[in-house]
Amino acid sequence: MIHAAAPLPSLEELVEGVRAGRRATLARAITLVESRKPEHRALAEELVQALLPATGKAIRVGITGVPGVGKSTTIDALGTHLLERGHRVAVLAVDPSSSRTGGSILGDKTRMARLSMDDRAFVRPSPAAGTLGGVAARTRETLLLCEAAGYDVVLVETVGVGQSETAVADMTDTFLVLMLPGAGDELQGIKKGIIELADILAVNKADGPNAPRAKKAAADYRAALHLLGGREPHWSTPVLTYSGLTGEGIEELWGQVVLHRERAEQAGALAARRSTQQVKWMWALFDDRLRGRLHADPSLRTELPAIERAVANGTLEPTSGASRLAALLGL
Repeated sequence: MIHAAAPLPSLEELVEGVRAGRRATLARAITLVESRKPEHRALAEELVQALLPATGKAIRVGITGVPGVGKSTTIDALGTHLLERGHRVAVLAVDPSSSRTGGSILGDKTRMARLSMDDRAFVRPSPAAGTLGGVAARTRETLLLCEAAGYDVVLVETVGVGQSETAVADMTDTFLVLMLPGAGDELQGIKKGIIELADILAVNKADGPNAPRAKKAAADYRAALHLLGGREPHWSTPVLTYSGLTGEGIEELWGQVVLHRERAEQAGALAARRSTQQVKWMWALFDDRLRGRLHADPSLRTELPAIERAVANGTLEPTSGASRLAALLGL
């Protein structure tokens, strides 16, 4: 038996349900903004616009780190710490690379056992496929919906590699980079650019026999950051040690997040940062729509494989290929 799809709630129902903090309505609203159907996109735009007055008050924290650094354990420990202090926490992921799993949070929910079982927390993976710009744009909209639903701390985890770190830094107030102890290979393969994005650097697994190595690694990173210079005139990137497993150092870690926000507000940097992020968000959406039109329009879509094949086999230069794509769009 084929069941008819459930009708979309009205704009008024969605706005009222999100503002009331109803998790089921929030989940439906997020599914709506992730949809690529034209009728859904139109309603999603109206929804985000209607909820804008209720957004902007949350603390937005981006979190990244090398594989195995313990991002999920850290988020679970940090989120639980915040819940105990009366906050409501949303956890989002940016992962343009995973078309099957939808991001590591789907697999890591078992490692966020405390958060995922608490009604005061909301854990949501990113859209599973698409361009980085499109995924990041949807995550920004999801972030705003969570703020409108009353979550006053939003943790955005970058799951992919490369540009996804920059995307997360461009949608959050504080960018936290997690590192491992025993960093003998100088920054453990993390690019210098990612270190330069860090507002806070934190060495995880500083417990038991790892504690001395964590302190040594922290000292090395402080020296490296000193050579790189400060990212912002009002802030010098601190390097902390902590244990996501035992929770030791988590309170100090959060204290630095709060301090960074306070300093940024006092310097006027927070408002400036968010204004810049809004413009980047607009361009990410625009770029995503251009690509979407190429793939959605039947007359354009038939031309794409031939152009891609010609570029792939070297009979057409990428520059010429791009020009042909632009011509198809009338640009």
